[in-house]
This record gives sequence, structure tokens and C-alpha cells, in this order.
Amino acid sequence: MITRRDFFKGAGAAAVSATAVSKVAAASLPEAVLMGSADTHVPPAPSNGRHFNPVVTLNGWSLPWRMRDGVKEFHLVAEPVVREMAPGMKAHLWGYNGQSPGPTIEVVEGDRVRIFVTNRLPEHTSVHWHGLRVPNGMDGVTGLTQPGIAPGKTYVYEFVATRPGQFMYHPHADEMTQMAMGMMGFWVTHPKDYRQQAVDRDFVFLLSAFDIDPGSYKPKPNTMLDFNLWTFNSRVFPGIDTLPVRQGDKVRIRVGNLTMTNHPLHMHGHEFVVTGTDGGWVSPTARWPEVTTDIGVGQMRAIEFHATEPGDWALHCHKSHHTMNAMGHNVPSMIGVDHDGIAEKINRIVPGYMAMGDKGGSMGGMQMPLPENTLPMMTGEGPFGGVEMGGMFTVLKVRKEQKRGDYSDPGWYQHPPGTLAYEWTGELPAATRQYDAGRAAMPARKVEEIEVTVRKPAGHEGHSGH
Repeated sequence: MITRRDFFKGAGAAAVSATAVSKVAAASLPEAVLMGSADTHVPPAPSNGRHFNPVVTLNGWSLPWRMRDGVKEFHLVAEPVVREMAPGMKAHLWGYNGQSPGPTIEVVEGDRVRIFVTNRLPEHTSVHWHGLRVPNGMDGVTGLTQPGIAPGKTYVYEFVATRPGQFMYHPHADEMTQMAMGMMGFWVTHPKDYRQQAVDRDFVFLLSAFDIDPGSYKPKPNTMLDFNLWTFNSRVFPGIDTLPVRQGDKVRIRVGNLTMTNHPLHMHGHEFVVTGTDGGWVSPTARWPEVTTDIGVGQMRAIEFHATEPGDWALHCHKSHHTMNAMGHNVPSMIGVDHDGIAEKINRIVPGYMAMGDKGGSMGGMQMPLPENTLPMMTGEGPFGGVEMGGMFTVLKVRKEQKRGDYSDPGWYQHPPGTLAYEWTGELPAATRQYDAGRAAMPARKVEEIEVTVRKPAGHEGHSGH
């Protein structure tokens, strides 16, 4: 973690707008804390203010604060950032405090919160507190509830966090560009009584999507639907950290969706219940069981389960193309097409050409030259070979020996004898095929032969033109 103690010295001092911070003009700004690492950082217990059980942000961190006269003060810095999406690829994005998405903000129900927002972008911005109840002038919609925060200026948002739950923050200024560039973050308001809604492990992350051409570093902000990188907290598999838990733990996963489409989040090995949305906690009598929950655009879901089943369990979006990287949308299907020798001939003319598989082909096993800063479509090695996933995919690792509070990766699961799928080496019976299925229920109707006579018109009869 990197700090900027001298952030506002020298030329940076002019960044503070006197009119924007008039109510707290006499107070020094809280320190702007930056993060350069893409690892998951487990936050410590709060050192001041009311106690709460911190969340763990997947491939992210929680923003420190200071207490000043009973107010919890944070400092967000909107700025260009470099985010490593996975080893071998970095993206030049916009975010907060050194990362995209920005740090998770954690407060307690009833806290008075003051957030200083410094704009180091090349254009104006704002911050909308998605789902939070705030005074209208703190809602962050540029032109409607406030002027835009000009480059180099600092604005202050101040309100009471009145409702516990899971929320988000993002701009409402040049929104399509700024959110497409990665400007977003998670917000958690914990209940007054930290024993309410308590779980053993509480994970949070955001769903986001980018369109970055192979070999390029910057997203294309005008893309509407055809994104090629689908991410958990701006990371793609195999760059997404795992979720290590102890067998028997009660686990919560909170997910927010700031992409342009819905995401059916599916978990293997366990069923869960949907316990919360961005609208609040679901009454225990109204919760419903799922193994896949669909998260719509701008929505949030909190799911909970008891991690009873040991193993390495996949957690992923169930839209197949969302578990791929650097996709090509216009690649034709070559299944069933015999192109022996063709690729070699084409390669003489187009160096680096590679034909897609004619048998359905394992994309994860295809090796072809890639532009610099480009990820393979499917990658990542597991204990039995290529996992053949990318994008929105990670692994829930349930272990009996995982210690309480230990979030280190325990390695691959060792399957007990008799619990691993195996190859059958015995004799196979001849296949029985049915070619007339359904005829008994729906016998074919006899069709009488009909003689069809066709008369071809001669000349230009019936034409209106000359």
C-alpha cells in the first residue's frame, strides 16, 4: 500500500476548490491512500469508530479513514490507473486511489460520513452513491444535483449512512465513458450491532466489462454490447484470486453488476439463498434457494451458504462467452470442415494464421502467436490440465484444515479414494439407435401425389415498365 502524504504540496495545493470545501475549509484533508497491488488484501478490524466485521474485497482492498469530531472521513482520488487484469496483460483505465475498481468503503449504520473527492482526470466527474439514501444535493448527478467536479478540484460529500446493506459508487458525469474506463467501487454499510447478519467470511466484488482490442491497452468507451473482457473486480481468470474458506463456515458473497448486461452467477457444489439486494436485506421467510442467481444491470445480490462440501468448486457467470478472454466475435465455425493442409498454405501468405478446430477443438489447447498485452481466450492450468476458462471465473476452495481468518490459497484439493471420476476400461456394449422415434404417437399421414403444372410467361406481359 502506498500513501501520498505530500499529495497536496506544491502544484497539487491548487487542486482544492475553496468554494467546494467551504464548510470544512479549516480542516486539513485526510490522507489520500493509494493501492498498487492487485492482490486480495484482508482488512484489519477497525481501529476507531464503532466495531464491525470487515468484508474481503476480491483482488481489492478497503479504504482507510480517519475520525474527526465524530465524523468518519475518507478521501477518494479519481485518476488514471494501470490495472493488471491477469499476468501478461495490463489495461490503462480510470479508477480511484490507484485501482479500478476503487477501494471498498465500509461504514456502520448511523455513521456520519464525509468523503473528499479529488479529480485528477482530464475531464469533470462526480460520484453517485448507488442505492444509498442521501440528501438530494449529495446524489452526484452532474447538472441536476451538483456542478461537475472540474479537473484539479476537490468536492466534499457528507451524509449519514442510514440503511445497512451493499451498495456501489460510480460517476454520473460522461457516464458511458467513465464507467467503460473502469470507474466504480463497492460500498458496505454494516448494521449497528455487528452480531446481526454475522457470517464467518464475507466476500465482495463487482462485475465489469471492457472492450480492449488485442495488443491495445485502453478500452473503447463507445462499445454497447460486444465486450471482449468480462471481469470480477477488473480481473479475468486465471488472474482472479480464489475464495478460500473453512469447511463449515457460513459464507456470504456480495456481487454488484455495472456492466451492460445481466449475469447468471453460478456456484458449483453448494446451494445458497439470496439474502440481500441493493434494496435491503430479504426477510428470512422470503429468502429463496438457488444455485444460480441472475444479477441484472445496476443490481446487487448477497448470497449465503454453509460451506459443507470440501473441494475446489467453480464460481462463474453461466453465459459461456463471459468465461473467455480476448474473444473474436466474427470467427466462423469450422466444425466438420476438413482443412488438412489448408492452414499451412494460408500461413505462407498470412504468417501467424491459425484455423479454428474442425472437431469443436479445445480453444484452451490452441497455441498461436498473440499481440503484446493480449491474453489467450481460455487459459489457466489445474491439477488435471487446462481449465479452459477465462473471464468471469474463479474457484471456491473449501478445506477442513483452513484456519479461521486464513485467506491464503490452500493449493489443489486432494480427492479422497473413490471420489474421483475415472476412465472405464471394460468392454462397451453396442449402441442401440432409434431412427423412428415418435412414429407410433404421430404416424405419418399419407400424402397424395399432386401433379404441378407451371406455365412460364412469355415476353414482357404484365410488366408496367418498358
